[in-house]
Amino acid sequence: MSQPREIIPGATYLITRRILRRHHLLRPDATITQLLVYALAVSSRRYGIEVHALCAMSTHLHLVVTDANGVLPRFLQFFHRIAALGTKVLRTWEGPVWDHEPTSAVRLLTRAALVEKIAYVLANPVAAGLVQHAHEWPGAKVDVGELGRGVLHAVRPSAYLDPENPQWPKEVTLPLALPPAIEQDSAEAFRREVTTELERLEAQAHAEAQRQGLRFLGAERASKVSPCKRATSFEALRDRNPTFAVGRDQGDAWRIAGAAVRAFRASYRVALERWRAGIRSVVFPAGTWWMRTFHGASVTDVVLVV
Repeated sequence: MSQPREIIPGATYLITRRILRRHHLLRPDATITQLLVYALAVSSRRYGIEVHALCAMSTHLHLVVTDANGVLPRFLQFFHRIAALGTKVLRTWEGPVWDHEPTSAVRLLTRAALVEKIAYVLANPVAAGLVQHAHEWPGAKVDVGELGRGVLHAVRPSAYLDPENPQWPKEVTLPLALPPAIEQDSAEAFRREVTTELERLEAQAHAEAQRQGLRFLGAERASKVSPCKRATSFEALRDRNPTFAVGRDQGDAWRIAGAAVRAFRASYRVALERWRAGIRSVVFPAGTWWMRTFHGASVTDVVLVV
């Protein structure tokens, strides 16, 4: 059984979803970029999700979002379904698109975590040896200068989506919001912090490529890789699946957040045991989603502060 996870309104997350067996189904061509931006815009509007950052790699997808209404699982289910079904049509692909492992959702609890994880998302193509600088990546992405002020646009893809269905408008826009923890008057400072971290990650990737005697693939070649091809670089399987991040050198924040997670899980397990014993008056801790949504369990409105 997987560990219970808090779903708190207003929480900001780094979301990662991987393609089955690391096939290049999300190869960065125009049709896939159109599908992903359109699906993300429609899904985020439907569920009140604020989008901060995005980078679609050929084998996986990264998002940084804020779940204003505490409905993250609903949003992910809807978005991933549209993206998968559209991809199957565009790639004439039979079978699953997404990996069988659960979607990774890492809650970002501090400004440092926001800076580091957003920079990590933007730097992904560079770290993978595909392009020398993040802005060169031809796939669906957000550039650092667009954080909190850019707008993504897409027209409805011709594949899969029914043009007669009103839930699929002809054109959509996706405004990029600042994370709620960042005040508007500190937006420029925040973008500078992300830029500095991004430059650090790019320099790190350049040094590693030089050490190994490797060359960057380049945007043009990356956009022509066969979708059926699989990534061959080493990737640890079933590694740790963190639930929160606080940033480097944030020991006190890490300990506080870790204690809050353990307290939530302990409280949840006690409530679940009582529920299984037939006690329907039991109250689950704030952040309980599955039991509240599918079984009508009562949930306290007291949220553990981290």
